[in-house]
Amino acid sequence: MIIDGIDVRINRKKIKNMHLYVKPPDGVVSVSVPLRMSEVTIERFVRSKIGWVKKQQEKFARQPRQAPRQYISGETLYLWGKQYFLQVDYGNKYSLSLSGNSALLTVRSGSTAALREKFVREWYRGQLKDEIARTLPKWETATGLKCDSWQTKYMTSKWGTCHITKRKIWLNLELAKKPVECLEYIILHELAHLRVRNHNAAFAALLDKYMPFWREVKKRLNE
Repeated sequence: MIIDGIDVRINRKKIKNMHLYVKPPDGVVSVSVPLRMSEVTIERFVRSKIGWVKKQQEKFARQPRQAPRQYISGETLYLWGKQYFLQVDYGNKYSLSLSGNSALLTVRSGSTAALREKFVREWYRGQLKDEIARTLPKWETATGLKCDSWQTKYMTSKWGTCHITKRKIWLNLELAKKPVECLEYIILHELAHLRVRNHNAAFAALLDKYMPFWREVKKRLNE
């Protein structure tokens, strides 16, 4: 649906209320609606929020973007909020190690940016999994909420997601680039969905109970 020049994606679901989203990094607009909701009602709802939608899109447009990585010396790499300067060397196998403010990346001669990115992404996966294994039990104990399983994957529009029926949590690989408290916030956020499905007042109260400063962490995460 095109509303006021904005492409709005309509997702019909078994829900009672409408939910509007403007998703990073490009400001894609989507609205989740009940299965039998009329298009007239949907359009009226979106138009009532159009000022907010445009402000969110403008905010995303102003945010600095990380240039596409080539994984060559001089580029930067982030791990848990700290910046490292990439130094690339050549050898028989891929490796990545940190020393001071440097990230020492060893690659095979003739390797492409795509192959280097694949290796670095898997390196991030290992770093993230190790931190989740340390952090998740702490929040499960604190809240009394336990997931049956968790997994990591690269996502472009969400930091995490929770499959409530299967009690499974997915966490975005990009979290390894952010400060650890950002990962902790997303873990708490997804665990909270095991008790409260929607982002309502009860959900916010649950986050307030276990992480009173979660709003500041969320803001830092999305900058």
